[in-house]
Amino acid sequence: MKMNNWIKKLKFEPLISLLASNDFALAYFTRRELLHEKVEPIDTIWKLPEVQQILKKQQDNGCWKSSNQNRKKYPSINYSLIETWKNFRFLVEKYQMNRTHPSIKKAAEYILSCQKEEGDIRGFIANQYAIYYTGALMSLLIQAGYHNDPRIEKGFEWLISMKQDDGGWLGSNLMSLELSHKEILKLTSQDVPTKKEHDKSRPSSHNWTGMVIRAFANHPKYKSHPVAKSAIITLKKAFFSKDKHYTSYQDADYWIRFDFPFWWNHLVAAMDSISKIDYSTDDIDIKRALTWFIDNQQENGLWKLSYSKKFPIRNTPKARRTQFWISYIICCIFQRFYG
Repeated sequence: MKMNNWIKKLKFEPLISLLASNDFALAYFTRRELLHEKVEPIDTIWKLPEVQQILKKQQDNGCWKSSNQNRKKYPSINYSLIETWKNFRFLVEKYQMNRTHPSIKKAAEYILSCQKEEGDIRGFIANQYAIYYTGALMSLLIQAGYHNDPRIEKGFEWLISMKQDDGGWLGSNLMSLELSHKEILKLTSQDVPTKKEHDKSRPSSHNWTGMVIRAFANHPKYKSHPVAKSAIITLKKAFFSKDKHYTSYQDADYWIRFDFPFWWNHLVAAMDSISKIDYSTDDIDIKRALTWFIDNQQENGLWKLSYSKKFPIRNTPKARRTQFWISYIICCIFQRFYG
């Protein structure tokens, strides 16, 4: 096996384990992206049983129907949008499906039908702005081939208008306001008007900045936007630190507890975005993250899903499959940085 420069930066050779994972899709992308081999057409992946299993549950309007028991209790929350987000992540981020497939086109149109006049995609927290989910959904739409869509342009204009003065973002503008728990619960679960007040002087959250920056990182034009550069500085300075400005996912250990396809922010998700935006390995924060990956690689060439004693992940078949994918993404990060 040809030893690429980026592999020489690691302690152990990872590709043998990735190719031996018994995951056809993972082996396919390892061969195509990391070994630069000629592979079968991408629709070979799209025809896999695990992909078809997801597609067969798609509704005629492009969404996936939720079975969440809170649907009747909180009818103002768009549970179909949430369920569509869950499935769209796998189809686009894991299996690299795009708008040439009719199911992706239908799903994308459903998601974009939830875009409001301001430019945000609304419904995750009832009628209130969900800055973090708007950015994360836009990232998937861009990867699916919608980067030139005027609705994506509108979304970027809105995201830029919603950033905090320190360069990052909050999950919602509600987090910048002095509201009681009761008030927030009412706003985010009931059919009440959108609260548009926004205190941009309040500190941003690295968790939600990490979700929003994915949209910029995957867009050919906006990855170079000054707002993206500013947000990356805010994000990378927070590596391994506690999120002081939000109550959930606040502990510093969440940086080293991973998932894929990406949902919440963590070190792999953040570095995946940063590596696409083009940062130097001489940067002290980037070097610190890359060194952490090197130091924590296992002898089989893979990385664990969680390095946190507080928040361990059970060793299930699903977790073992995800471990291979996280390891693949880390390899892609090293390849982008070291070529």
